[in-house]
Amino acid sequence: MGIKYKLRLKDLKLEYLKEYFLPILKYFKPTKKISNYQDLKEFIQKKAAWVTQETLYGYLKTRMGAKYVLMFEDEIFLSSINKAKWNIYAVSLQDLSFYSISYLKDISNLHDTSKAREIYYEILNNEKANSLPDDIFKKASMEFENRNKNIDWEVYYKSLPFNSSALALYEWSPIAEELKTLDRKIVLNSMILKWDNIQKEFKELINF
Repeated sequence: MGIKYKLRLKDLKLEYLKEYFLPILKYFKPTKKISNYQDLKEFIQKKAAWVTQETLYGYLKTRMGAKYVLMFEDEIFLSSINKAKWNIYAVSLQDLSFYSISYLKDISNLHDTSKAREIYYEILNNEKANSLPDDIFKKASMEFENRNKNIDWEVYYKSLPFNSSALALYEWSPIAEELKTLDRKIVLNSMILKWDNIQKEFKELINF
């Protein structure tokens, strides 16, 4: 997911362009069945990354129009995008981890709810190698623990399970506040619609 802050500007541009297209290309690759928790972890990481990239970059492109490509020339703006990306992604991982385990628990009470925490931290720790900032790691960890303490596993998956990541997209997108206010409903719906597709795919792929 991440980039290194010390790259030259032209390298930053290439890195962001690669970062934008890779999750999209990966999304269209055939997805294997989810037969165990390792498969589930890979699914959660890949789909959370895809939803984050698609919604964040999609919103920026829609709002900025022809100026969209110019954002890759602005190092300060690139830093803002990087911060937004990590914050949205961290919450997207939480939502999909909670949703998946909640759903599995409902269809088979044998599933261990502690797996949500295990999967989340395995992914988050792995992202340190991709330059996940320490402050965002700590913040995401605190948010996860607070949510995990209060979650109702029996109903989570059917009670606005992706609301938090939709709100994170709205909060962190580096767009002027007066414009975001006008876009609020569209921004939130764009994230929810992406998650609707992921939910359908998940239900078709689970095999354990």
